[in-house]
Amino acid sequence: MRTVVYSSLGDSSVLEVAERDLPEPHWGEVRVRLAVAGVNPTDWKFRAGATASSLPFPEISPGQDGAGVVDAVGNGVTGLSQGDRVWVLLAQHDRPIGTASEYTVVPEDQAVPLPDSASYDVGASLGVPALTAHRALTVHEDGPSRLGPEALEGRTVLVTGGAGAVGHAAIQLAVWAGATVVTTVSSDEKAALARAAGAHRVVDYTTGDPAAEIREAAPDGVDIVVDVAIIQNADLVAKVLKPRGSVAVYANTGGSEVTLPVRNFMGLNARIQFVLLYTMGDAAARAAIADVAAAVADGALEVGEEHGLPLLRYPLEETAAAHDAVENGAVGKVVIDVAELPA
Repeated sequence: MRTVVYSSLGDSSVLEVAERDLPEPHWGEVRVRLAVAGVNPTDWKFRAGATASSLPFPEISPGQDGAGVVDAVGNGVTGLSQGDRVWVLLAQHDRPIGTASEYTVVPEDQAVPLPDSASYDVGASLGVPALTAHRALTVHEDGPSRLGPEALEGRTVLVTGGAGAVGHAAIQLAVWAGATVVTTVSSDEKAALARAAGAHRVVDYTTGDPAAEIREAAPDGVDIVVDVAIIQNADLVAKVLKPRGSVAVYANTGGSEVTLPVRNFMGLNARIQFVLLYTMGDAAARAAIADVAAAVADGALEVGEEHGLPLLRYPLEETAAAHDAVENGAVGKVVIDVAELPA
């Protein structure tokens, strides 16, 4: 099979396309032939050594997310069959073969049925962004712990950085669950994307008084904040959060340390929840997978520019360029076209 590999940490030049033996699924595993792979910041950060000081395997194929067709099943697999369309999550977590490859092997519960109504592009864009967004929307002290239609009815959600992949998924999931969604962006282009995703109010945080604009949309404050840059946003969030509100922090954009207005957050009885998909717990992960799958079936997690998330496509041979695009802040979802499979 063709696969992209690297055997040392470094910049994208360590990536190369290689031929490797077809991996076999073992007990409880399935092999997936991939059509499209998603690229996330975690992919280049791990490869570059930003989140790991050494490689856990002699050689790694990058990529956590993807979509394709089940090609083979191991013993003990009961819920999937050869030929099933699936979306794949955490393929390269504690494993050597990720989704920048013609085939990957994952445990059965990491290959989720993809309905015929959903494209492989949708499937490859779920995984890290959608599950992170789900977790961010379900950490409020007063719930809900699950998402579905009307689950967030009457709540206001603030999504900072609404044009990013996690922000886009958070907007779509929150709207699907009945919330009023406010988002902050830094340009007219990103504002158009956030509106296309379904945001009810879009605020350009680079002009005027963003806190006042957010308060216009949510006079009593926002219930939930899905935050991409708490280092820069701490003061803004403290000004617009409702008492007993939650702030879900899923990125360290702009650095590694934050100064918090402690008395402000304490007076609000605020909950500040850090979110990392890889350590969020089995129960939360199972809930997120089930709810995201339901949202996909309802057509609530579409991608493409008309839905607020442009797709930036690269062939497998240009995976290094795909990594560079994500690292350099590309607006939209970077995907790798692995193979043409029947829809």
